[in-house]
Amino acid sequence: MRKFASKWLRQAEADFKASTDSLQSGNYEWSCFQAQQSAEKALKAYLYERGYTSIMTHMLKELVNECLKLDNSFGEIKGAAKALDMYYIPTRYPNGLGGDLAPTEFYEKGDAEECLNSAGLILSTVKRLLIR
Repeated sequence: MRKFASKWLRQAEADFKASTDSLQSGNYEWSCFQAQQSAEKALKAYLYERGYTSIMTHMLKELVNECLKLDNSFGEIKGAAKALDMYYIPTRYPNGLGGDLAPTEFYEKGDAEECLNSAGLILSTVKRLLIR
């Protein structure tokens, strides 16, 4: 694996661990965001390994669509990517949600668990395809 792609994958794994730690600490909004970050960095690692040099988007659905151009296996994780896209901004900014609740009050354990499951699926898929 190229050094640059390896660096992105290592950070994806660290973000996944941070998401797990945040879930265990009850910081559910951060767990959701860190799961999204893990998946984003894993997908970017795959694209960098396949020769991409500049990736500007943070949208996982767009990243998966790019990955699909290279390997049909990414079709299995489209739903997980789209679900995680919903956690990129509202988990961090009080004006990202309607109503009076701050992100720390809005997100719950089940949200964080779902995000971790989605990120885990994406991370394991990328790792499996990079090893091939």
